[in-house]
Amino acid sequence: MRRRFLIAAAIAGVATVMSSLPAFADVRIRIDKSSQTMTVNVDGWSQYQWRVSTAKRGYHTPTGSWRPTRLEPSWYSRKYDNAPMPNSIFFTGGYAIHGTTHISQLGRPASRGCIRLHPAHARELFALVRQYGMKRTRITITN
Repeated sequence: MRRRFLIAAAIAGVATVMSSLPAFADVRIRIDKSSQTMTVNVDGWSQYQWRVSTAKRGYHTPTGSWRPTRLEPSWYSRKYDNAPMPNSIFFTGGYAIHGTTHISQLGRPASRGCIRLHPAHARELFALVRQYGMKRTRITITN
């Protein structure tokens, strides 16, 4: 009888510890086009909020939710005159989150569709996605 009680107590203790852990261990990247901001949550905790640039007038940044499809530490746009796209996180079609040299434009629509970030933030985000893995990363873009 005592042995059964000890086993039940041990199981209850493990369940208590497990219930205090986050239900997921991942990276959630949320881009809000209306405020031109990105929020990054890691393991359920808000870690970063950065200014971004999404599509300017005449171009389009898609809305929806995706997992990254490809990581490229050094990429150049074949479509736009070999424009540098450092620390690119591709997520649908040719769209990516990447660093930019146009830092003064962050916080307002200025891209041709991609999500532009400060180069230091792009490096940090790229390393985070690489660490956690693409399967444990979700990118969500809203209006």
